[in-house]
Amino acid sequence: MQRVSVVGNSGSGKSRLAVRIAGILAVPHVELDAIHHLQGWEPIEPDEFLRQVTAAAATDEWVIDGNYRAVVVEGPVWRCADTVVWLDLPRRTVMRQITARTLRRMVRREELWNGNREPLRNLWSWDPHTSILRWAWTQHAKYHERYRSAMASPALAHVDFVRLGSHDEAERWLRTLGTLGTLGT
Repeated sequence: MQRVSVVGNSGSGKSRLAVRIAGILAVPHVELDAIHHLQGWEPIEPDEFLRQVTAAAATDEWVIDGNYRAVVVEGPVWRCADTVVWLDLPRRTVMRQITARTLRRMVRREELWNGNREPLRNLWSWDPHTSILRWAWTQHAKYHERYRSAMASPALAHVDFVRLGSHDEAERWLRTLGTLGTLGT
């Protein structure tokens, strides 16, 4: 396991899980949101995004987290990945986590990427492209179907899929990964 894609709904904990996997494997971690969201929440130019992600995926070892379909499922990340870890938590868990995380980030004025912070006005928006809460709600079933289908796809037979349905499952899996790492396999 040297090239790991971590996917899951916004607020599921995929970035935190990806950081832990990268630490255990002692490989670089790449967060696609950090590449995609430029200063002022401006999206990166699609061709430049693809170029940067392709360059990252072409390296020998990495953990890349994010759900951008064009560069993950249909692009260079899954073409190069040997493992996909899908954090498939129930919607109620995701919504509880993302609400708490969003409120914490707003209150603490936490910087996310490239100087960006979550603005309070987005909390009340019904536009999923503005509100991370609405995005997580509207995308949950779509991600579930996308990744469930991908697991059965013959085109992705080269990828080992790990589907984790709870934080307890993730912790148990991480412990086995840590054991494998210490055995040198």
